[in-house]
Formats: sequence, structure tokens, C-alpha cells
Amino acid sequence: MKTGATHSRNVSIRQRRYRRFAAVKLVDGGRRQPAGSRWASLSDSVGFFAELRRRNVLRAGALYAASTWALAQGVAQLGPSFGAPDWVARWFVIACIIGAPFWLAFAWFYEFTPEGLKRESEIAATDSIAHHTGRKLDRWIFAIMGVAIVLLLTDRFVLRHGVNQTIEASEHSIAVLPFVNRSPDKDQEFFSDGISEDMLNLLAKVRELKVISRSSSFSFKGKDVPLKQIAATLGVAYILEGSVQRAGKMLRISAQLIDARSDDNVWSESYDRPFDDVFAIQDDIAGTVVRQLKLTLLGKAKEIDPEAYALFLQAREQARLHTSASQAQAIQMLKQVLAKAPSYAPAWTRLAQVYEIEASNGGVPVAEGFPLARDAVNKAIAVDPDYGPAYASLGYLDTVTNDLAAAAQHFERALSLDPQDPVILSGASLLAETLGRVDLAIALANAAIALDPLGIGSYSNRGNYFLEARRWDEAIASYRMVLGRSPGFISAQANLGIALLHKGDAQAALTEALKEHDESYRMVALAIVYHALGRSTDSDAALAELIARHEKEVAFNIAYVYAYRGEADQAFEWLDKAQVYKDPGLSIIAVEPLFDNIRKDPRWLPLLRKLGQDPETLGKIEFNVTLPTAGAKA
Repeated sequence: MKTGATHSRNVSIRQRRYRRFAAVKLVDGGRRQPAGSRWASLSDSVGFFAELRRRNVLRAGALYAASTWALAQGVAQLGPSFGAPDWVARWFVIACIIGAPFWLAFAWFYEFTPEGLKRESEIAATDSIAHHTGRKLDRWIFAIMGVAIVLLLTDRFVLRHGVNQTIEASEHSIAVLPFVNRSPDKDQEFFSDGISEDMLNLLAKVRELKVISRSSSFSFKGKDVPLKQIAATLGVAYILEGSVQRAGKMLRISAQLIDARSDDNVWSESYDRPFDDVFAIQDDIAGTVVRQLKLTLLGKAKEIDPEAYALFLQAREQARLHTSASQAQAIQMLKQVLAKAPSYAPAWTRLAQVYEIEASNGGVPVAEGFPLARDAVNKAIAVDPDYGPAYASLGYLDTVTNDLAAAAQHFERALSLDPQDPVILSGASLLAETLGRVDLAIALANAAIALDPLGIGSYSNRGNYFLEARRWDEAIASYRMVLGRSPGFISAQANLGIALLHKGDAQAALTEALKEHDESYRMVALAIVYHALGRSTDSDAALAELIARHEKEVAFNIAYVYAYRGEADQAFEWLDKAQVYKDPGLSIIAVEPLFDNIRKDPRWLPLLRKLGQDPETLGKIEFNVTLPTAGAKA
């Protein structure tokens, strides 16, 4: 029978060779040394590592490690864009570590051949292509390492540029984190958030104290981030945190003040009171915090019916959703609040702001929404003449209706009452832009950013001001910072493209314009960039589509597309339409760089005089503001 012979032929020639290599070793000029000696142990070790190299196990391990590193960076960078929690990247790495031994075992026992995957023991030495496979693996390792390095550099110098920078903490600076809702009814979270925000607003009334805004503080809600890291990101020395528990008519509020630099608990207290005492508790906490920081004491909070107050907090959260349904619901809730508390200025001001948003977004006609907003804000001022946000809301209304002198007075008043409110500072920067005082607009935007380091809108506004100041590099950096924090931020991608175009890089401008999420902004940018690239047909097509779909919404933008293309007659025609449509973009006509090609046209200055936007008229408007000293940086 040939069974035994056949079986013996299945033993790999390579295996027999390796066994002989392990059994004896030529040492000391050719003398054979038994496998059981210490020389044999060394030979076994050397032979094992040689076999690892021959079977490409070491290369396979290097490829696995490089791939894990590159993929982990990709998961970490793309995860936040899709809302993936922080633990996804961590568990991905753990899973890769667990899988590593299985991968190495696979590399040891199997080999890729021209006929497919085979067990290594079944391949004759003459048929092995392990050497060629190893060279391919080397190329893959270098390629993947290159990708990993590019991802690392992109993360460090592009995506995270300016995002994770720590901000120097002022001694008198504090962030109020959202209080945790510990009520049995989880629907009461709006109440715990509202308590936190009102605590923040009370502390913000202390002029010597830098208080980080709600949008920045609340960005850490639900995230397991160490307090030291939060403080470093926000640039504060102190953190106020706590919890709220409401059960029927009883309320428990716990609060603690922490020195984030040393992680020391400066002060902590719990309050068990009837629900009717909510305002007294807020005053007590805020006053204690101020005393602990050795600053001036607060005034008393304006009290209203507790149930109306809870409804106001809920309406405020609805208004922030910025949907048609939520805005309509907020209006109804605010009307209920004011029916119970007609002297509550924050409710009147919030109602005015909702009407402003509805009118600006087309939810209600401008002729209807703005008068309703003005009526509400006037009532807010009537019941509380010292409520700063009401004057800011009135200043915005005057800005969009082109009563700039009145707007300046209202913003001055708002800033004198609440000089550290980032929303007021941001609104004031828009007025400064309208007045053509771009340097002041930049300074006000910087002040808002210092008080609200994570407020993306202020960074976007500052990018616009840099664009208008012809400071292209700084505009590009600002827009990249916005996109690094919020990739879908409306208009940022298009504006980045326009800034790159002004700098002279039309191809990069096209790349960015194509990424813009908003259709109208994307088509505006494409019509301009295609023209710069000499693609007239594409530019005409984008402009025709823009006019067909968004004529009334972007008449001002259409005008500057024609201006950039050197078509002056069409540009002035669309500026006339923008006046008919009451396009708010007309407020910045004097500083918009895309109109540069028609500024010497004899029709330009008369148009500016008609709009009240000529240099002489704007120069006569007094707008005197003092930037806040608590942490604002020019």
C-alpha cells in the first residue's frame, strides 16, 4: 500500500528543514551542538524569530497596528459629525487589541498563494510566494502609515486649530453648568435648565465678574468631562454646579462652587423649601457665590408666580428650537405667562424676539411681525426700564428698519445695563458693521467671543467683518474655526470659498462652495466662483437657477453676483428689487467687497444716499460703546 508514503509526502519540506535547524546548530567552527544545550535554546529562539519573519507574521502585525491607528483616528474625527458618543472610539481600539492575537495566528498558519488562501503546512517551499507577499505588505504598511500621519496632522493643525485651545482664566471668572434634574418626572429638565440659566443671568449682573454664556456652559451638558478641562476650555477659574429636585410643591436645590484650578470645593449648600421660594433660593445662592468671590452683592431677582415662571422656562426652550411649530408654541406659552404675570419683562422680551425671528424667516409677514415685536419690547421696557436685553431687541428692530441713530442709542443703553451679555455685544457688532465701522465690529465680536468662547455665531460674524476689512487670511481662519466646530453651519462654507477667491485661489474656492449645505448660499457662491474660473456657462446656469428659486429671499445677493461679474446695469436693477423686497442685506451694502467693481459707477453714491448708507450720513451717527473689561480681548 502507498498510504504511508503518501502521508509522508504531505509533510512540508520547509517543516522538515525547520525541524533539522532546531535540532542541531553549527558552532565553533563547524562542531554540531545537541539541541538540548544552551546553544540549542539560543538557536531555537533565533530560528523562531526567523520563521516569524519568513512567514510575514511580523509584517502582518505591523500592518494590523498601522490600520488600527489610522481607523481609530478616522473614527475619532468623524464620530462627532454623526453624533457618535465618545466611547465608540475607545471600544473600537479595545476590540482591535482583542483581535490582534487572532490576526497574528492567522498570519502564522495561512499563506496567500496564486491559487488562493492555503494552510502554510500544505505548501512546498518551491511554491511559496511569502517573499513577494512580504514586499506587498511593506508597501501597504507605508501607505497606511502615510494615511495615518495625514489624519494626525489634519486633526492637529486643521480640525482642532483653535477648537481645543485653552483660554487664560481670569481670577474673577465663572461658568454655571446646567443643574442636573433629579426630579421623578424627567420632563422637568426644562425647569432645572431654566434654574441654571437664571442663576447665570443673576451672576452676569456683577460687572466685575466674567460669566460664560449659556451656549458655552450648556455645551457640556450630559458629557463626562473633568471640571479642570471644562474650566480650561472656557477660560474660567470657578465652576458652579448643582442639582434640582421638584416633588409637588416642594423643591430641593443643591449647589456647589468649585475652584477649578485646584479642584477645591469652595462652598456647597442644599436648600429644601416650598416651591414658592424658588426666587429667594436663587438670590441666596447667587449672593453667596459673589461673597465667596469677594465681589459686590447682587440685586434681587424679579419675582413672578412660580407656575408662570415654570411655563416661561418651558417657552424659552421651545423658542430656541427655531422651528415653525416650536415658535408658534412658544408664542402661545408666553401669552399664558403674561396673562398671569403682565409685569414680567423677560417674557415680553422673549415674545418680541420670537416675533422678530418669525418675520425674518417668513413665518409671518414683515409688516405684521415687526410691529408685534416692537409692541412687545416696548411693554418690556415699560414694566422694567433697566432690563438690558429689551433695549438690544429694540436696537435690532431699528437696525433692520434703517433707523440707525435710534438703534445706536438703544444698544448703548443695553450695554450700559448689561455690558457682559454676549448676545447684546453680538447685536452691537452688527450695528457697527452696518455703520461701516468694521474695526469696532471686530472688537465687539472679540468681546462676545471672550465671554462666550463656544458661541459659533460670533466667530462667523467676525469672519464676515474680516472679509469686509479685506483681511482675507483672518477671514479664512475664522470660517475654518466655525466649520471645525459645526461642519453644517449655514453660509460658512460659501463664505470660506469667497474669502479664498478674494485671496486668489479660485480652485480652492470652488471646492469649498460645493460643500455648502444651504442651497441659496451654495448657488450664490458657485455663480461667482465659476465666473472667476472662466466657466461662463456654469456661472449663468447657477445664477438662473438661483433667481428661479430664491428671487425674493436673496435679491441683494443676486445684485452683488452681477456686480462681481462686471454687469453694472443688472446689479443696479437687482438692488432696486432688493429695496422693494425689503432685503435686510442692504444694511451692509457700504462694506460688501463684492460690490467693488461698481463703486465708481455714477449711480453708486446716489443709491447710497437714498438708502442712508453713504459715508457722510453714517459718519454723523454717534455710537459710543465701552468694551467689557472682564476677560474681553481685542
